[in-house]
Amino acid sequence: MGEGRPGVAATLRALNGALGRPAALWVKENGARNLRHRDFLAPRAALSAAFPGGQVPPEAVSVVPLLRGPAVLPLRVCRQTPAGLAVQVHRPEAFQRLLGPLPDPPPSAAGPRTGCVVLHCPVLRSPTALRPRHLRSVLLADHLAQLLRAQGVDVRLVPALSEERSWDVLRQLRICWPSGSGVSALTDEISALKAALGQCPCAAACEQGPGTAEGVICKVHLKSFVEQQGLLGYDPNLDVLLVTERTLQSLAELQEAVLQCPVSDPTALPASHFPSSSCCSIVHVVNCEEEFQQQQLDVLWRILDPGAHTALQKHLVCGPVKVMNPSSPIGADQYFQLRKRQMYEASVIKYGELAQDEAWTEVIDTLTVAAIRFEMLSTAHRSQITLDLENNSISTKGTKSGAFVMYNCARLATLFNTFQRAVEQGTYPPLPPVSELNFSCLREEGEWLLLFNYLLPFPEVLQQAAQLPPPSKGIRITANTETVCKFLIQLSMDFSSYYNRVHILGEPFPHLFDQMFARLHLLGAVRDVFHSALATLHLPPLSQI
Repeated sequence: MGEGRPGVAATLRALNGALGRPAALWVKENGARNLRHRDFLAPRAALSAAFPGGQVPPEAVSVVPLLRGPAVLPLRVCRQTPAGLAVQVHRPEAFQRLLGPLPDPPPSAAGPRTGCVVLHCPVLRSPTALRPRHLRSVLLADHLAQLLRAQGVDVRLVPALSEERSWDVLRQLRICWPSGSGVSALTDEISALKAALGQCPCAAACEQGPGTAEGVICKVHLKSFVEQQGLLGYDPNLDVLLVTERTLQSLAELQEAVLQCPVSDPTALPASHFPSSSCCSIVHVVNCEEEFQQQQLDVLWRILDPGAHTALQKHLVCGPVKVMNPSSPIGADQYFQLRKRQMYEASVIKYGELAQDEAWTEVIDTLTVAAIRFEMLSTAHRSQITLDLENNSISTKGTKSGAFVMYNCARLATLFNTFQRAVEQGTYPPLPPVSELNFSCLREEGEWLLLFNYLLPFPEVLQQAAQLPPPSKGIRITANTETVCKFLIQLSMDFSSYYNRVHILGEPFPHLFDQMFARLHLLGAVRDVFHSALATLHLPPLSQI
């Protein structure tokens, strides 16, 4: 078919356009109860505000089922109901279009990456051991980098990991972060920053006395600069910053990352001391305890390099991580090992001796990573997380955990492995292409729920999760970094409910094959969604559990 892949946003735009009103009147239904009767609704209250007496002209209602477009769902009927104007989708055709092969993208779709983002996680410069609160910002930056790359954005991760210390816990958590060669590679950038510092009217010499910190180069008056520039959102306690070699090293590494970004408009930075740098967004991902120090670095960079990129700095602040009843401060590595032991014990309880086999080592490692990532990322980044280390909160039984998501992903793998073996044994014929199937046999409400709530909106879910909206006021931004985890948890719950209720691989009778093959195509697409979403969390799909 040449219509392309349907989408939620395009369908809503077409529905709103059909009623001839600028306001967004329509909503997509999500709940199983309402989806039995309708798929989209223009609520009565919205219609009353847009039309006299809430009465939509009959000619507008009659146009709705005729709507067509490259990404518009096929609509079957539109009717007035007590709840408002209700629309039902032509479901067999929707299954066909969403599960069938997509047309080849136009050549422009494979063009250059769209923009560049520098994700800066300053906690990775800390000389002290990482703690769970530090892991939150690192895991969030790692996930956000994957989401942005999936949308074609060029991403630079800063700082590079020092080779002088161990980063085992990051490797165990499958965090992909670059390592670097250290300060020696930043000599030119540090020299340029020192030259800018020497000409800076906000800088003053710092007298070396008994109380002066070692390595201080000068002091810079940040508060006066913030007031002169009318900058909003900064802590009112920002005042004087003592600039050290380490401070300049941090800025130099940020500057180097900016220089590596593709230059979209090299003439855009006439005021910069670094004229070859590009206009890219810089996002400082920090926990709430580091926010003040990062604001100091932000303002200093603006002072020393008044270019467009320093004006595009944003701060994504993570809320606190509260550890309940710790016997002593717990490090990130101890936290990982504790969760791994708990996952092993939970697996032994559920699967018995199987979980003690050596082949399960990788499975338990993956389940542990999934449990920690979901524990850290399924809550909105600005909210507090509470870790209960005494109770096994990552049990394989809970429906809100990463282990539950991985379990359902593995169930799909087992289903398709079983089907493939049956094909090889001659029990079933091979799975035919979508074009040969009649999807009118998919009438179970769980099947439409999986397609309409997960397969249909999934590309838009990834887009929304990767959005970095400009701050409404000040420098803080809010990102939807919890979206993918919540999406996967809800998908797992609805898939599990469907899978427990419906027998997919039935008796090998030819008159039952159409329905079985249609269901396998649907669940194959569900499996692909699981895999794509888990890839943004650096989680490989499990083939067994």
